[in-house]
Amino acid sequence: MPNFQAWISAHQLRFEEVLRQMLPSADIAPQRLHAAMRYSVLDGGKRVRPLLAFAAGELAGADIACVNYAAAAVELIHAYSLVHDDMPCMDNDVLRRGKATCHVEYDEATALLVGDALQSLAFQMLSESRLGNDVAKQLQMVKLLAVASGSRGMAGGQAIDLDSVGKQISVPELEQMHIRKTGALIRASILLGAHCGSLDQAQLDKLDRYGKCIGLAFQVVDDVLDSEADTATLGKTAGKDKDNDKPTYVTLLGVAAAKEMAAGLHQEALQSLSEFGSKSRRLNELADFIVMRKF
Repeated sequence: MPNFQAWISAHQLRFEEVLRQMLPSADIAPQRLHAAMRYSVLDGGKRVRPLLAFAAGELAGADIACVNYAAAAVELIHAYSLVHDDMPCMDNDVLRRGKATCHVEYDEATALLVGDALQSLAFQMLSESRLGNDVAKQLQMVKLLAVASGSRGMAGGQAIDLDSVGKQISVPELEQMHIRKTGALIRASILLGAHCGSLDQAQLDKLDRYGKCIGLAFQVVDDVLDSEADTATLGKTAGKDKDNDKPTYVTLLGVAAAKEMAAGLHQEALQSLSEFGSKSRRLNELADFIVMRKF
């Protein structure tokens, strides 16, 4: 079995080609929209959500060809959310993944359409017959991603985030915001990968617990990095949340307590996988990677 870094690199390289094939060619009309979609998705990001899907798929004994579609669906939703989040009506950012944001490189109207088109393409991926031959399970996966990305998930979390600017909120309120904004799609990544294989409901519940913990830890670490790392390291504007007067785990708890919280969530995530033994190796390693990352 390859070491963790080799596993990550191999999946990232292979999955980049998967995305290149699934995205419309920039030669196909409307060319500018398709070029902007490819610009926003390809050649950037750590692909954490697809990696979680592939790791959960391995644990569940899934066919990797099936997981490709689930992982692509999640990554396309994530990419659309970044394009829209960066727009002037949201966070008004100019840098993402080390390059100009979509609305800066193209224009605001194109960026809006890029997000819309990527979201539609994500659900097209989950409707593909090549995802599998269990229609009921496939429909369940569509619902899972829809809930995770909608008003009860990612979009709802972003709405709460925008409404919280300049306000004093509690740590539980901040957690509820990020369980939706960041955590919902991370949990969906894991469950979609697992649904490509075969697990019982109790096992899926364990994976969902892992996803909830690691999704929240991801955001806590993100807040710490936003306060400690520089723009060149992050590939996005450092200190943006503080400048925008947004509540974060760092502003509410302080850096030391935020790091302690991330460590506690990390341990809880690992504990939720204990019954899987060596099958959960990659999910364990991804938990370590998410909590200990520097960018």
